[in-house]
Amino acid sequence: MENDKKYYFYVLLCADKTFYGGFTTDLEKRLATHNQGKGAKYTRIKSKRPVKMIYSEEFTTKSEALKAEYAFKHQTRAKKEAYLQEHNVKFN
Repeated sequence: MENDKKYYFYVLLCADKTFYGGFTTDLEKRLATHNQGKGAKYTRIKSKRPVKMIYSEEFTTKSEALKAEYAFKHQTRAKKEAYLQEHNVKFN
């Protein structure tokens, strides 16, 4: 049953100070995968690692989490920073 599962939108701060937004059902496992260079194509680039998870948000449906990921990824750097600041995330 989908309602028993938790879905997460998360933001990584990469070693090169860029942001990466993603979706998962297991935050710890996903972070480890990214840091092993086996995650998304973006974080496979050696200069991006290590990555640090700086934000996550839990959703009850996969659709909601994917929408949050999509919205974040399609923003300018300034808007991503504003979003993180609104959620009291330190990234500097």
